[in-house]
Amino acid sequence: MIERELTVSNRLGLHARATAKLVQLLSAYKSNATLTAKGREVNAKSIMGVMLLAAGQGTQVKLRVDGEDEAAVADKVTELFDRRFDEDA
Repeated sequence: MIERELTVSNRLGLHARATAKLVQLLSAYKSNATLTAKGREVNAKSIMGVMLLAAGQGTQVKLRVDGEDEAAVADKVTELFDRRFDEDA
């Protein structure tokens, strides 16, 4: 299991487009992934679940990945957060 602390840094936070990018990325992997923020834990492969976090800019999010390709998943999700979901051009 891998856990990472991430910060939502894109201006609009985890809104529909950013969440769709995250879920699409995760769908290519077998590992289970969860996000925790504001006391809520959700399945990171669920668009509705991630949207329920209502994670705006600056929100601290914990990513937990468990499975056979967990290292790749954790790295790719971290890169997506670091790139601000490719939104802040």
